[in-house]
Amino acid sequence: MKFDLHTHHFRCGHADGTIRDYVEAAVSAGLQAIGISDHTPYFGEKAEQAFPAIAMGKSEIANYVEEVLQLKKEYEGKIDVLLGIESDYFPEHFETYRKVLSNYPFDYIIGSVHSVGGVSIFNKNRWKKLNDKQHIEVKEEYYRLIQDSARSGLFQFLGHIDAMKGNYPAFSDIPAERMMDETLQVIAEHGVAIEINTSGKTKLSGGWYPSDSILERACHFGVDVTFGSDAHKPSRVADELNQVAARLKEIGFKEWVYFKNKEKISVPL
Repeated sequence: MKFDLHTHHFRCGHADGTIRDYVEAAVSAGLQAIGISDHTPYFGEKAEQAFPAIAMGKSEIANYVEEVLQLKKEYEGKIDVLLGIESDYFPEHFETYRKVLSNYPFDYIIGSVHSVGGVSIFNKNRWKKLNDKQHIEVKEEYYRLIQDSARSGLFQFLGHIDAMKGNYPAFSDIPAERMMDETLQVIAEHGVAIEINTSGKTKLSGGWYPSDSILERACHFGVDVTFGSDAHKPSRVADELNQVAARLKEIGFKEWVYFKNKEKISVPL
C-alpha cells in the first residue's frame, strides 16, 4: 500500500496549491491514501493569525476541516483522503491545543517541535557564539520536548525528529547519543510512530529526516514508522516514497503504519 501522510496547502501561507491539487497529485502517483495535514493555527496567541506566513488563521480551521471532509466523500472509492493536521508542541499552551483539536474528527495529528527556547529550529543564527556545552544543551532540550510530545497522548506520530539539522547540518555531530536512545525508547513505550520525511532535501542538510543512524536505532527499539513527504507543492507528493520503503527494508523494518480514525494500521513494506 502506498500513502503519504504529510502535506500542506495555501492556507499556511508558505505552500502552493489547493487541497484538491494534492489529492489529484496523489491519485496520479498511484497512492491508495493521501493525508492532508496543514499547520494548526497558533492557538496560544491572541491574534486571529499571529504568523500569516507560517500557519492558517484560527477561523480557517473549520473551513479546512470541512473542505477535507468534502473531498473525502468525493474521492471515496478512488483514493482514501485522510483528515490530518500538524500541530506544534508548546508545553505552555498544550491544553489549549488539546481542547481545540478535540472538536474535529481528525484521522491523525502530527506532533512537531519547530521551536526551542522561543527560536525556530531552522534558524541557523541561533548557533552562533554558542560553546560546545551550549550546543549539547540546546540539542538535549530539543529532544526533551520531543519526549514530552510523545508522552502527551495527543499525537499519532511525530514529525521530522531530527529536523533541527535542516539549516545547520553540524547538528547531527553534536554528541547526544544517550539522549537520542532515551527519546526513541520513550516514543516506543508510548506507541507513537515517527515519520520518514523527505523534505530534508529542501534544506541545507539534504537527505531525509531522520538520518539512517536514527532509523537503525528506532528499528532496534521497536519504533513504528510512517511516511510523509511534507510536500509544500503538489509535485512533491510521494516524493522518494519507493526509495524510503527500500531503505527501511534494508535497515530491518518489515512494515510501516498509517492512521485512520486515530487507529494505527500496519501494512507490509
